[in-house]
Amino acid sequence: MDKFAELPRHVNISECFQVERSIMLSICGIFATSLTDATGALFVTKCCRFLIALASFWTLTATADTAVHNITGYTSTADGIREFSVLVFGADGRLVATGDENLLADIPAGDRIDGDGLFVLPGLTDAHAHVYSQGFLAVSLNLLGTPSVEAAVESIAEFAATRRTGWILGRGWNQVLWPVQEFPTAADIDAVVSDRPVWLRRIDGHAAWANSRALEIAGIDADTPDPVGGKIIRDANGNATGVLVDTAMALVEKHIPDPTRSEIRETYNAAVDSLLALGITGVHDAGISKTEAEVYLSMADDGALKMRIYAMLSDTGPNLDAFDEPIRAYGNDHLDIASVKLYSDGALGSRGAAMIEPYDDDPENRGLPFYTQEELDAFVRKANNKGFQVGIHAIGDLGNRMALDAFERAQDGEPSPLRNRVEHAQIIALDDIPRFSGLGVIASIQPVHATSDMNMAEDRVGPQRIKGGYAWRRLLDSGAVLASGSDFPVELPDPFHGLYAAVKRQDRQGLPEGGWYPDQAMTRAEALHSFTLGAAFAAHQEDRLGSLEPGKWADFIVVDRDYFEIPASEIDDIRVLQTWVGGKLVYEAPAGE
Repeated sequence: MDKFAELPRHVNISECFQVERSIMLSICGIFATSLTDATGALFVTKCCRFLIALASFWTLTATADTAVHNITGYTSTADGIREFSVLVFGADGRLVATGDENLLADIPAGDRIDGDGLFVLPGLTDAHAHVYSQGFLAVSLNLLGTPSVEAAVESIAEFAATRRTGWILGRGWNQVLWPVQEFPTAADIDAVVSDRPVWLRRIDGHAAWANSRALEIAGIDADTPDPVGGKIIRDANGNATGVLVDTAMALVEKHIPDPTRSEIRETYNAAVDSLLALGITGVHDAGISKTEAEVYLSMADDGALKMRIYAMLSDTGPNLDAFDEPIRAYGNDHLDIASVKLYSDGALGSRGAAMIEPYDDDPENRGLPFYTQEELDAFVRKANNKGFQVGIHAIGDLGNRMALDAFERAQDGEPSPLRNRVEHAQIIALDDIPRFSGLGVIASIQPVHATSDMNMAEDRVGPQRIKGGYAWRRLLDSGAVLASGSDFPVELPDPFHGLYAAVKRQDRQGLPEGGWYPDQAMTRAEALHSFTLGAAFAAHQEDRLGSLEPGKWADFIVVDRDYFEIPASEIDDIRVLQTWVGGKLVYEAPAGE
């Protein structure tokens, strides 16, 4: 066993050509015997046999094509879903062909991988998410799912006990889930942490909860005015209660020390490793700084990016000014910096989403547009004139209308080759839905938002406006292109949760029975398309990503069950066994899991 001990603990398939075949076969044989005997699980047996097949593959020459066979594979194409039982990719990491067993005629036995009857899908792309924020959850206070303000405060106290100095940072609280659905206060945190600043973003990232020390550092008091596009929640006497909404958050956040480049890189790596395990091979990172862009570029230069990143620069100020033109297909097609992220409004849960008419459950409130229409128009024109696509965060029906109006003016009323996008597209006036197709604007949606928001969305907007809410069928029927994501860490990043929500319109407990406005559901094919080829189209990558077709990158996943044949109620239970990017195995589920 001394020989085995010399192997790295985490072995990347791309580095395994140098490992002796006999060693890997021995390891795989041990796992196949011991784990199968221990568990008796068919799943384990199949995985181990697949490993043994891979061990044989590791000794292939660098010029050989490789065939994965004995699989049930599916890919979305421009003509619909295509099924295959054999997948062939070249040494350059690109797809050669998909088809049936006839493809094996020219593939030597040693160049074949037996898929053992498992299932293959294209690698999934999250078309709107926040990679750094996902990694940040691993090193900060995670308040996702806390059932009450008391439980949140208890978590704050426990976390503070492990962090004796500096700011206490975290994310994930959601007052909508609490018995008393009211914003928390600084006093709640002060009861357990008063000597250090505490700053905790709401689950949607559009509001944050501070203690009194953080408010003091920021100089926020009764005389501090609300900034444009933001709100300081106040008590009856005009004093700040501890919650800041949208642009008001900057009053505190400018005082939080910036992470170092090394810390950013480590945080990215933590996030990417977790995402690959979920079958995510690409992410549209929605809003990064110049520094974060530089970290991505350095990682690409080092060959350290394990997945495809389509990065959106945050706003049209210094982040955009640092680039003369978009960067495309950088680092062996692992990085694009070709888009700009803007905001038209806030979020529905914090009532910051901009509405044409007042909220049904807050008649004095229409939400908070971030900018005037003229300002938003100018931002779009600046980015588009430099060749950058624009994605505008828009939740409310006014926010969506402002985004569409800005695109219409920048595009002179015609579809643009830049394929501008509305990020979220949650509550849309019915008259505005056809404008997406007419202007060639992508609807970048997050199916899980519908099932997360259904407990409050109709309360916010009422029974009439909800007809344009999370209206995927209406968008599809109007001819719009949908690209799907999760908005992680706002939601869990598992794309199969999103596929399930898109098809079932239910939460993971199967509620409500029959689905929430089920007439707006997608078919399984439409849902898969939105996480693959639709997402690729939204990033100008459909010629190289998004489907398993010849000439495109061999980005694919091996899963434990048939997406198209299992009951729809099981889609969210699909498990990823392997993730491949560019013909290289970048994730493998531990045997026995």
